[in-house]
Amino acid sequence: MPTPAPAAPEPAPTAPPVAVLGECVADAFTVPAPGGGERTSTPSIGLEVLPGGGPANTAVALARLGTPTRFLGRLSRDVFGRLFREHLAASGVDLAAAVEAAEPSTLAVADVDADGRAEYSFHAEGTADWQWTDGELERAAAAPAACLHTGSLALVRPPGGEAVERLLPRVRGRATVSIDPNVRPLLVEPAVYRERLPRWCAAADILRLSDDDLGHLLPGAGVEEAAGVLHGHGAALVVVTLGAAGAYASLEGAGGAERVRLRAPAEPTAVVDTVGAGDAFMGGLLHSLHTAGALGGRLDGLTASALEQALATAAAVAAATCAVRGADPPRTHQMGRHMRR
Repeated sequence: MPTPAPAAPEPAPTAPPVAVLGECVADAFTVPAPGGGERTSTPSIGLEVLPGGGPANTAVALARLGTPTRFLGRLSRDVFGRLFREHLAASGVDLAAAVEAAEPSTLAVADVDADGRAEYSFHAEGTADWQWTDGELERAAAAPAACLHTGSLALVRPPGGEAVERLLPRVRGRATVSIDPNVRPLLVEPAVYRERLPRWCAAADILRLSDDDLGHLLPGAGVEEAAGVLHGHGAALVVVTLGAAGAYASLEGAGGAERVRLRAPAEPTAVVDTVGAGDAFMGGLLHSLHTAGALGGRLDGLTASALEQALATAAAVAAATCAVRGADPPRTHQMGRHMRR
């Protein structure tokens, strides 16, 4: 009798995806007015509209780096909603859980200064991103995920912000929770963020803040002091991005896990603008943690070396995003030595 062929090896289990919950925003940038600069009787400006929004940018960054990524968003049926769907899908983001919304998309007009920093004016009243209901969220977040990342305006703007907040403790029983508040004082008073911050920390394993966010949320506090306050509210990993000064990370391990304090340099780059840099940093950080197998619970297995690698990857992804116009994070093949194997 012929010798039976050996059984095929079992395929390695695939880690659940990272789910990203939040808004898509149409970012409009000024460009030379139509008509080649010829004088007309009516003054005008030109606008170039690019897909953006903090959570959507993070989802794109994650997917382009090769992390399986699911976007939980309310996408309008309007022209901008179609732009968002095309952009996310082309980047490899799973849109099966996205809600098709009747309301219009959110629009932000960006004014970029000589240093590449953007100031925004928002057109956001009654738009699709903030209308979440508890039922929509339960359905959208039902599938397995290693991590749920959220934040920015969808976590704080009514009426849906409170529904998003209510979802987090329920998801935390089965996934790591990550929050990036991304404070927007033009749309929501910083006092609202400060009042909710302890609840967010209690629900979050990972909290990422920019230095600007820190100034709004804990005025006058240095990064070490701020991290202590945020750990006290419950966040296990606090990461503060400091622009050209790099990033600070503080991991307060639970149950005997490692306690870590790290400072990481920024990656040098020729800055075109900083639009989406913090979102790209967050994508790089979560990608590296996902690759290291650190997501899925309370970060108990996260080591100093894995966190250091994650910060380096995040800094490189942010730098590559700053080197191009708008929120256009890099793909894996553009990252070279910075990608974790």
